[in-house]
Amino acid sequence: MTQEPVLERFRLDGAVAIVTGAGKGIGAGTAVALAEAGADVVCAARTQSDINATADAVRGRGRRALAVATDVTRTDDLERLVRATIDEFGRLDVLVNNAGGWLPRPLLETSERAFEAALRFNVTSVFLLTKLAVPEMVANGGGSIVNISSRSASMVQPCFVAYATAKAALSMMTRAMAPELAPKVRVNAIEVGGVETQGLAHVLTDDDVRRQLEDNTPMQRVGRPDDIAAAVVYLASPASSWVTGKIFEVDGGVEAPAFTIPFERL
Repeated sequence: MTQEPVLERFRLDGAVAIVTGAGKGIGAGTAVALAEAGADVVCAARTQSDINATADAVRGRGRRALAVATDVTRTDDLERLVRATIDEFGRLDVLVNNAGGWLPRPLLETSERAFEAALRFNVTSVFLLTKLAVPEMVANGGGSIVNISSRSASMVQPCFVAYATAKAALSMMTRAMAPELAPKVRVNAIEVGGVETQGLAHVLTDDDVRRQLEDNTPMQRVGRPDDIAAAVVYLASPASSWVTGKIFEVDGGVEAPAFTIPFERL
């Protein structure tokens, strides 16, 4: 049996990818990385100017791009996003569900409305967009879905009850979807550790906090968007064609929170 050169298996030439939360940080880095691997990219986020900049970066890598302003908590926006992708490119091969997040807050100060909104943003939106994307992928023979989860899903941290619960649900939903969608569509997730993005900017500007994060991380540094983007390219590409329903931890080696938010005990 002739073996294909291994680096060729990481190529995504001719593929079309949607990346949500593509305006900044991990999403923007992922969109550019997918373009470097050969994919055309649909950049989705709420702020048009941000996704326009990411789309320009994709075009700078020689690939086509489309910027679609999208609020992932709105079902009609998700429908419009997939429709725009098919109208522009005629196919969909890769979906990166990156949009998400939630600010930490003590349990007893977390409202019912906030808790449910965290689930909508991090879990329900992915469920809905996946249902919209899968038929389009199957129509072209198959595809790959990569969900961006968090190490908060599997490590206990005070003040993260809404976010951690949502991301734990996302990781479990990934595993639950996989056998139903296999073998035509693969679905995997990345549980991300502390990455230097706008979401952590208010923490990382404190030198003492940054030092604590670095000291408590075996790899002795904060993560970068390209650390996550590299893993996405693997999971999106034929290099991972025998991988589905798995949760990858890309976190610098942590097995406990590198930083704990102070809280008042009862």
